[in-house]
This record gives sequence, structure tokens and C-alpha cells, in this order.
Amino acid sequence: MSYDVVIPTSGRPSLAPLLAALGAGAGPLPQRVLVVDDRRAPDGALPIGEPPEELFELIEVVRGAGRGPAAARNRGWRRARADWVAFLDDDVLPAPGWRRELTRDTDSLSGCVAGSQGRIQVPLPGVRRPTDWERNTAGLERARWATADMAYRRSVLASVGGFDERFERAYREDADLGLRVTGAGWEIVRGERTVVHPVRRAGPLVSVRLQAGNADDVLMAALHGRDWRDRAAAPGGRLPRHVAVTAAALAGAGALAAGSRRTAAVGLGAWLAGTAELAWARVRPGPGTPAELATMLATSALIPPAATAQRLRGHARRARLLADSARTPRPLPEAVLLDRDGTLIRDVPYNGDPERVEPIEGAGEALDRLRAAGIPTAVISNQSGVGRGLIRARDVAAVNRRVEEVLGPLGPWVVCPHAPEDGCDCRKPRPGLVLDAAGRLGVRPERCVVIGDIGADVEAARAAGAQAVLVPTPATRPEEVVAAPVLARTLLEAVDHVLGARP
Repeated sequence: MSYDVVIPTSGRPSLAPLLAALGAGAGPLPQRVLVVDDRRAPDGALPIGEPPEELFELIEVVRGAGRGPAAARNRGWRRARADWVAFLDDDVLPAPGWRRELTRDTDSLSGCVAGSQGRIQVPLPGVRRPTDWERNTAGLERARWATADMAYRRSVLASVGGFDERFERAYREDADLGLRVTGAGWEIVRGERTVVHPVRRAGPLVSVRLQAGNADDVLMAALHGRDWRDRAAAPGGRLPRHVAVTAAALAGAGALAAGSRRTAAVGLGAWLAGTAELAWARVRPGPGTPAELATMLATSALIPPAATAQRLRGHARRARLLADSARTPRPLPEAVLLDRDGTLIRDVPYNGDPERVEPIEGAGEALDRLRAAGIPTAVISNQSGVGRGLIRARDVAAVNRRVEEVLGPLGPWVVCPHAPEDGCDCRKPRPGLVLDAAGRLGVRPERCVVIGDIGADVEAARAAGAQAVLVPTPATRPEEVVAAPVLARTLLEAVDHVLGARP
């Protein structure tokens, strides 16, 4: 198997030890290590450190958009070329045999397995009981599909559209992807490789900040149904108790303001009892130090209202997020239909000479991405020079063969040889070429994407019910650019859009 490693990072100092450990281990090296710099305001270079030279040559820093780990991971895997993409968080340490074990974990998997999850070890202090934050971090050892160490087939990531970028925090984006992958009929298994996830330093209010996850859970329920926790093996949490405690506090405060002391005493007493129960549940398994006791008492009063407020925030933004289709993963089309002249090769009017074939820059890489994702292709091309008597059909066929010699197999070639005045049904912008190509590939026209450089390509797609991406050239008229449903600057960018990116 071949694999690339994707590491989204916010620039934490832990990145350098990770890369050093990755390079020092045994086993086959990755093809590339894609480090996605997701800092919103980069200040200086990333702390890459000095990994071994053989790994350093493989590292490529990719600029992220500063929109969280889901978007950063998408940016990374869409630049990957290997069969598998291994995701690592920037604060883990791969074990010395991690590369070797990753190869073993994935080499023997059947074709129905989409992903392999690594084993996460969280070192806890042996001389005392762990703190609340340490226990929270240790929960990663039991988490399902955690992307702290998770490898997926790149073709599967492409087929489901990758990570859902509406999850902007490092929370639930991995469970969402796992549910979509398994819901599509794939399996995810647990491997034998391990990473160490140290407990990083955190402030006393970290448990309060973590309540933001309650907003993400609203989106999870909207996307995957009420039983999503069972399928993702996600604990239920204490939200109902937090809501009840918060309601008691508000009722007590309201009654006190209204002068009803008895009702206020009941409400505030319930709030105090609920807060004390939460504090005791968090203190009891902990080290019992004065600092920990003080932190637990203070945050136990803040957690219920914070959790309730975040839940309400989740409901308030639910409709907006569900309508945000631009950041929603899209399934792959069943085929991509490509124009020839101006899209795959330089446009030489009425060309019948194979020696004049010159591929568009990036065309080979774009086609490789489609092939790696398992998307069939076809070429649909108007060749009116035949109908006008300027070139022969066999000259067109010779040029087409040369295109495939340079760019590789492209699937069926569907050519219209008619002149515009012939009134045929196949010449673009009519839908004949699109319908014919879809039929030859055995796919539905509405599940195809047409990529071309002029308005006739877009109109032919629309007429057949297919989608279209326009890659303008100097020959493209301004009004065609304005009317295009999707624009891409290059063929490579158009293919990235097909695979789930945004042009």
C-alpha cells in the first residue's frame, strides 16, 4: 500500500516532536507528509523542528483557511495522491514502529474496509489519581473513529466528500465522517499501531469551554437521527441534568426578584443540590488537592448554564448550517465528461495533426485524481471541421489517439462531426453528446459532470440534466463566464470541485 500523512496544526510546539517521532520509526516512509497550517493569523514559520532528512524531504506545508480541523483535513487529503491517507493530530507521538504497523494494519484489509483506526494511549500519573481534565483526555482511548490516528482509503474519502466543514471545532467531525462512511456500507476496523496522546496543559475553565460541544450535538442529531450516539458509541452526557439545574436557578432567581421567598428557596435549593451533586461526581475520582477542589466547585456552578446556552445556540444555528450547502460534503458524480479542445489540450482550430497535440497544464494530474477516485470519464467533442470538409474523420481519430498516448485512457470518445448548419441533435449545445456518453458509460446523465471551456459545454450539460463546470480560456465570452453555474480557474481546480472542494 502507499500512504500519505495529513497533520492539521494550529502551530503548537508539539508538532516538532511528532515529526521527529514519525521520521525516526521503522517501516515504509509515506509518499508525502502534508502539514496543513491552519493558523488564522500566521506569525512566522511553523515549528517543524529538525525531523530526519529522509522525512524532511517529504514534508509539504499546505496553507489552511483557519476554519478548524475538518476544513484543514479536507485541504490536506485532497492534495494527497497515495492509496491511503493517515490523519494524525499535531499533539500525538507515534510509537517507534508506527509506520511499520500502519502498513500491516492496511495491507491485509479486504476491499469492503474503508478505514483503520489506531490505538491511542494517554499517559496518566501513577503517583496520584488523575484530575478531571486528565480523565477527559483519557476518554480518547475509548473514542470510536478518533482522527488523532485514523487512516482512510483516499477513494472512500472522495466518495463521501470528506469531512463536513460545518463542524468547525475538533469535536464530532470524526464521528460524523465515520457514520457517513459506515452508512455507505463500508467497514472501519481497529488496527494495532499506537500513538501516545499526552495530556496538554489547560486552564481552570477548560471544562466550561468544552460545553460548546453541545451545539455540535444538535447538528449531529439533525444529520444522523436521534440514535446517532448508539451508532457512534458516544456517551450520552449530563445535558438533561444541566438543563434542569439551570432551570431551577432561573426559577429561584425569578421568584426571589418577585418577592416569593418560599418559591425562591425551593428553586435555589434545587440548584444548589444539583451543583453539589455535579461537583461531588467530579471530585470523587480525582486527586483531592486543594487546587482541584477549588476548580471543581467553581466550574460545577458554571457548567450547567454553559451547557444549556450552547444547546440553545446549536438549535438557533441549526437551520443556517443545514442550509449551508457550500460546506456540506457532496457524493461523487457517477462520471465526468470532458471537452477536448481548450479543456484537455490546447485549442488548435480544425487540428488533424497528432504532432500538434499539447496537453493543458495540469491535465495529467487532474485525470490521475479522477482515476484514483474511481470516477469514469469520457470525452465529448464538437468536430465540425469534418462536416465542413476541412479535416477527415480519421484525422480526428488520430489526434484522439495521440491525446490518450499523452494523458492515458479517457474512456469512450463521443464526437459530433456535423457542421452547425446540419441541424443535428448531437452538436453541443444540444444534449446528444452528453446523453450518448452517459449511455455508453452506463450512468445517469443527471449524475454526470461536464467540464468545458465555453458556454456550449455548459448548455449541453443543462439540456441533458447534468452538472457543469466552466474553465474559461481567452476564447470564452464574458457572458458565458457570467452565466456559468460553477467556475474554476484550471482543469485541476475543476476536478478538485468534483471531488468535493470549492472553486
